[in-house]
Amino acid sequence: MKLIVTGADGQLGSELQKTLDKHDVYPVDIEELDITDFEEVKLQVADFRPEIIFHAAAFTDVDGAELNPDMAYKVNAIGTQNLAVAARAVGAAILYISTDFVFDGSKATPYNEFDSVNPLSVYGRSKLAGERFIQTLTNYFYICRTAWLYGEGGHNFVKTMLKLGAEGQPVRVVDDQIGSPTSAADLAAIVTEVGLSGRFGVYHTTNAGETSWHGFAKKIFELSDMTVDLQPIKTDQMERPATRPPFSVMRSLALELQGLKGMRSWEEALADYLGV
Repeated sequence: MKLIVTGADGQLGSELQKTLDKHDVYPVDIEELDITDFEEVKLQVADFRPEIIFHAAAFTDVDGAELNPDMAYKVNAIGTQNLAVAARAVGAAILYISTDFVFDGSKATPYNEFDSVNPLSVYGRSKLAGERFIQTLTNYFYICRTAWLYGEGGHNFVKTMLKLGAEGQPVRVVDDQIGSPTSAADLAAIVTEVGLSGRFGVYHTTNAGETSWHGFAKKIFELSDMTVDLQPIKTDQMERPATRPPFSVMRSLALELQGLKGMRSWEEALADYLGV
């Protein structure tokens, strides 16, 4: 099967290349394909003629999106629009990676795929715009929402905590934002399963369970046998441009209803990532 993976050099894209290695994969990142260039997208997709586009490329700097909203919308909305149009032209399906930030965090129970969206930030709104382009412009689509991603490539919370913990100084982390840490390797596995299933629709794809960023950091240090002065703080003590949802835990209801196996616990996935 011929497949395109965008964002191929990122945490998820690099893992997708492993899980899709039995197929004819054309991995692209910004150097190979600028998704904001409509003519180039149309040309390359028409030339390769994929059966599925796994669209993992995104502008993911949440605070940076508040400071440069035009760029966030250009990449996350217009870039996705371009790929959706190109996919439709060749009859390809498209799988779009979205985010828990499409929700406002006002619920007290996990969000499922049928809950209403209400993003609080430019990042969340730009990703939701991408979802809507996918839904309106393509005939065959998957939307996989995920959260709190970490993996081998790029920067992530786990790497940051390990670095800060090794410096021997107090580490302050918010304890009033609740979500589900998600392994890029685990996400790639479920995204591959969903994307090759033919069961089009919206899916929530995070590791099971929930914690705060503080709880996440505590588990990282615990599994790494590091003694760190970890101090809880509140979100309002952090001066950040973007508003975060206080509760963005997602239930994988669509996976359950489709009879697909859900993802393992975030603690088990983290232990594997840390090699313990």
